[in-house]
Amino acid sequence: MIARYSTEKMSALFALESRFEFMKQVEIECALVQADMGLIPKKAALDIKKKSKFQLARILEIEKTTKHDVIAFVSNLAENVGPSGRYIHYGLTSSDVLDTALSLQINEGLEVLKVSVVQLQKTLIKKINEHKGTICAGRTHGIYAEITTFGFKLAGYLEELKRNTIRVERAQAGIQICKLSGAVGTSSALPIDFEAKVAKNLKLKVEPFATQVIPRDRHAEVLLSLALLTTGYERLAVELRHLQRSEVSEVIEGFTPGQKGSSAMPHKKNPISAENITGLARLMRSYSQAALENISLWHERDISHSSVERVILPDAFQLAHYMTLRLNDLIAGLFVDKEKMLANTQLLGGVLYSSHLLLHLVEKKNKTREDAYMLVQRLSHGLKGNEHLSQAIQKDSEAKKLFSQKELDEIFSGQKHLKSIQGRLAKYLS
Repeated sequence: MIARYSTEKMSALFALESRFEFMKQVEIECALVQADMGLIPKKAALDIKKKSKFQLARILEIEKTTKHDVIAFVSNLAENVGPSGRYIHYGLTSSDVLDTALSLQINEGLEVLKVSVVQLQKTLIKKINEHKGTICAGRTHGIYAEITTFGFKLAGYLEELKRNTIRVERAQAGIQICKLSGAVGTSSALPIDFEAKVAKNLKLKVEPFATQVIPRDRHAEVLLSLALLTTGYERLAVELRHLQRSEVSEVIEGFTPGQKGSSAMPHKKNPISAENITGLARLMRSYSQAALENISLWHERDISHSSVERVILPDAFQLAHYMTLRLNDLIAGLFVDKEKMLANTQLLGGVLYSSHLLLHLVEKKNKTREDAYMLVQRLSHGLKGNEHLSQAIQKDSEAKKLFSQKELDEIFSGQKHLKSIQGRLAKYLS
């Protein structure tokens, strides 16, 4: 199922070959700057730029002996560059290249993700416009509360998505970091301004006080932003799952020709996409927890973070992208049963309108709020069978004197709710 939604670009971006491509980019840029600064021969830098290439199989072969992937990578580059290859990785430590390359990789991954997030926002806006006047039940504690519209309901999820997009962008700015300051971050092997020059060329910023690595709170912020983003997806997915329950039946996920919901029950149309998103959000949060655990390294560094990141970063980025694409398809193909939504507002005798009955008594009939509340509560709690609240009012000796038929029709039409809702949505969407 994941293959249906995943894109080759995000998958390829976090493949092993891409990791080495980003590392090669860093090595070449370092050599060019070092040549400009007179630290290595210009011919060497030009050779490194022109001839640097790697063969994944060869790197893996060398690593069997070295037990060190960066040394294997640098050795393979040097083999292809020739005599000038001795200047590759000049004055650098492994984490200089690894972490700077990782910053580039994460940044590009976030750019790919943001394209799909923008599309999701557009899809939500379209659905909000379609249903800004579709009256439905608002619920709190799972219990009928007051009238809303499906468009208004979705607007809250859109606004959350916008906030989470800002969080992703903030985390992206925090990870656009270059670290080329050597073994414990003191720049003892190369001039201090070397790092700044490379950072500028790579469109990154210098880590002010690195250890041997870029501090992992920056990476944790990225994973936390993805966890927040996808938890927002989960909140919407849970709402759609509830609205698809048989007793509610207000929305239905798109159901394609030939699709089947159950091997035993032919009638089934299950909320599979919404359930899928709910489950995957749990996984994403576990990745953010692992990223938090990576922050506390020993002294200037250890490598306890490295093995974790090789799993959580490729997985998290592909997962976030997949979830975004799948939720976009879910919203775009969602069937909204307007008639069922409206009919459901009249279940339980139209108690969804109790607050406006209360307001009418206070505003129009000079009732105290306490007296008005007790009257409406008594009538609401006393409904029997399929009795409607408007009928109970007309039967009650006290209440029937306080409402005309026209007033009851107006209150139970939901038009007062609709007017304010559409006013807010018009301002929001303008």
